[in-house]
Amino acid sequence: MSNASNIEGDFINQIESIILENLSNEQFGVSELADKMNMSRSNLLRKIKKNTQFSASQFIRQVRLKKSMQMIKETQLTVSEISYQVGFGSTSYFIKCFREYYGHPPGEVGKGTLVEEKESVQTHFLKRHQGQIIAAVTFLIVLVISFFIFNKKLTTTEVEIEKSIAVLPFKNESSDSSNLYFVNGLMESALNNLQKIEDLRVISRTSVEKYRHTNKSIPEIAEELNVNYLVEGSGQRIGDRVLLNIQLIEASTDKPIWVKQYNQKVVDVFDLQNEVAKKIADAIKAKVTSAEMDQIDKKPTENIVAYDYYLQALTPYNTKTKEGLVEAISLFEKAIEQDPQFALAYANIAFSYYYIDKFQKQKKYTELINNNADKALLYNAKSAESLIAKAIYYMQIKEYRLALPHLEKALEYNPNSSSVVNLLSYFYANFVPNTSKYLTYALKGIQLDIAANDSITKSYIYLHLSNAFVQNGFIEEANEYIDKSLNYNQDNYFAPYVKAYILYARDRDIEKTKELLIREFQKDTTRLDILQEVAKLHYYQEDYDTAFLYYKEFVEARIKFNLDIYPQEDIKIGLVYEKMGLDEQASEFFASYAEYCENDESIYKPASIAALYSHEGKIDEAIEQLKVFAANSNYQYWVLLFMKTDPVFKPLKSHPEFNEVMQKIEDRFWENHTQLKKSLEEKKLI
Repeated sequence: MSNASNIEGDFINQIESIILENLSNEQFGVSELADKMNMSRSNLLRKIKKNTQFSASQFIRQVRLKKSMQMIKETQLTVSEISYQVGFGSTSYFIKCFREYYGHPPGEVGKGTLVEEKESVQTHFLKRHQGQIIAAVTFLIVLVISFFIFNKKLTTTEVEIEKSIAVLPFKNESSDSSNLYFVNGLMESALNNLQKIEDLRVISRTSVEKYRHTNKSIPEIAEELNVNYLVEGSGQRIGDRVLLNIQLIEASTDKPIWVKQYNQKVVDVFDLQNEVAKKIADAIKAKVTSAEMDQIDKKPTENIVAYDYYLQALTPYNTKTKEGLVEAISLFEKAIEQDPQFALAYANIAFSYYYIDKFQKQKKYTELINNNADKALLYNAKSAESLIAKAIYYMQIKEYRLALPHLEKALEYNPNSSSVVNLLSYFYANFVPNTSKYLTYALKGIQLDIAANDSITKSYIYLHLSNAFVQNGFIEEANEYIDKSLNYNQDNYFAPYVKAYILYARDRDIEKTKELLIREFQKDTTRLDILQEVAKLHYYQEDYDTAFLYYKEFVEARIKFNLDIYPQEDIKIGLVYEKMGLDEQASEFFASYAEYCENDESIYKPASIAALYSHEGKIDEAIEQLKVFAANSNYQYWVLLFMKTDPVFKPLKSHPEFNEVMQKIEDRFWENHTQLKKSLEEKKLI
């Protein structure tokens, strides 16, 4: 065995030993393992993936499950006792993971039926076909040896490295600082062209900007950005010529694998930018489709003066301040005067007006956003920027479903657009609920953009990701990222709230969940979100007296401040008020809830209507609505955790089909969970 193989084996043995030492600690995850190994988290993730083909969290879970199998076979402990000893806080979650890994539940191992049955079948088969098996095995051995002899070179040298890349800010080599906008424009154009290639993972401009004046080494930057390649460049404009030095560096060796010096006329700048993208893609063996090549080759404008104004506008535009955006609009308009069909300039004017208007209660620039977006689409309908411009117009007027297809189409033209990816994650979390897409885009967004952010922003990004994980039933991962969120910012407003429910998903301890939420509410008694959650938990326990006290305070605040929040909870509030004998007020809540159901366009509508019918005594109709809901996909894990315990569904429990339809809802969820997990692994997002 080679030295390298020994080192790799020692590494795996070492991390496995550390996991086993901390086996019963359910909080022990990737971050804790990285600390014990004195490694950065990203370096640990890469090394585990390289040696095992598993993500770090998968590897930790595998070690726990292998140990559990050993304990089941060698001890008399119950499945519940073993699940806690190997670091699973929830027995049901342990059984689910065990079944996924071994193909059968842990209880079957305890019975010994599986092993005995397999042994008897195998013994019978061996006795009957012994001669044929020996011949077949001999043939296979020869075949395998031959394969390795003739393919040794191939198998030992071709190791696929993820095609992840960051384009660092280019340096201005001119003493004239006014040249900086042009050099920045070259960098941004190189980045934009690479982002159009789906086979690459390209870090966002905002993530690399902080390295403009850094003293950090290439390996350090690559590790922070979690990329395998970096592009460095420097240049200047002298009269009508562009001088550009550019190199592509492999992070693992800190050596250039492609270097080029350009000295071309400014009028040829588009050819230069396109060649740079193609050469880089070729150097790292990225697959570039013909459609992507067309996108790269397409010139934004034929007018070099217009393009110069456009590049000048990018500097103030990127500040995102009102003053900077106003200045940028003026320069984009000058670009359009030179080329009235300059789609990219129109799109950026739409973006600028949107950012100016974004936090204003009274929107002033809605029509300007729409007009410029339409012109951008008119002159280049296959531009990601044109499509995003139209999408933000629909966001401005709150027509979110109309915005969605524009964003998804934009991602086809620019698969690495962090702004589109993060918008899509936000859309699928809030406006067009789809838990699978929510998590997929949240993970992709972090891959493209996390390095740009300060600790507070990172805390909220990890909160967002944790929420996406738990909604899809990934409890361990959700807990890992909510802890990261709190580590980055202990004062995160929502993280403790989400943490309480993640712990409930893991442990099913409703008293502990109430205790954690009440503790947060006592810190800030204006938190209406937590107030109604505490009320709801008492409601689930059918403690209507206490639930009423909290709901009453919530309802009064909602009326006092004229807030249209949590309309989906009105049926619970109505039921509590009804239990307290306040029938007139209860009927108002039921009527409000019925209106909510009528206007609901989400996948949850059938479940909401089922709750209404159940309360109204329409039992068969309620069951039919639950059947409709059971045919849906990508709903939140909370449906499984709380629907059965919701008192509003109590009248349905005597129906002969209730348990069957609830089981279908649960089975459907875990089918989606398994498919999503496979998809995320294939996309290398987990």
